[in-house]
Amino acid sequence: MPGQLVAANTSSKDTRGRPLRDLRISVTDRCNFRCTYCMPKEIFDKDYPYLSHSDLLSFEEITRLTTIFASLGVEKIRLTGGEPLLRKNLEVLVEMLAKIRTTTNQALDLTLTTNGSILRKKAAALKAAGLQRLTISLDGLNDDIFKKMNDVDFPVTDVLDGIAAAQEAGFTNLKVNMVVKKGTNDQEIISMAKHFKGSG
Repeated sequence: MPGQLVAANTSSKDTRGRPLRDLRISVTDRCNFRCTYCMPKEIFDKDYPYLSHSDLLSFEEITRLTTIFASLGVEKIRLTGGEPLLRKNLEVLVEMLAKIRTTTNQALDLTLTTNGSILRKKAAALKAAGLQRLTISLDGLNDDIFKKMNDVDFPVTDVLDGIAAAQEAGFTNLKVNMVVKKGTNDQEIISMAKHFKGSG
């Protein structure tokens, strides 16, 4: 049939024969941080050729591709960037993806990875749209160390406020990722573990 790309319930596997269950979707290549290990300023400056909006996949295209991958056995969708919350109206995409079902007629496991910088403003809308889980990247609790890692003048309290807002919005599956750089933030490991112990 013209336009039919795959047959439903066809399994997709990696080169070792393992079923593919996860799909990572980058919704933007832009970020408001300049983490030294990811998007350092000396490369990602004002002249860096970021994708134009017209070059990004539309929400409809992402939804169509996700539907195809779900029919192949994908069960978990990870929305990433850049910083995905910089993508305008991202909650609309989340709502579209939340309607897709797996081959076993279950809802997709929708998760998003964010630096948390604007999460406070977005958490409630994302939860209402159907996002299930959040992963927050946070490399320290001290402002000076935090700045050394992300290379922007941004208070760590804003990220912590975003995490609190996510909890208030009803997110119970929160994960905090920490990149450890020897001599920069390795002394923060214990304090990070203590701070988030038992927080969900």
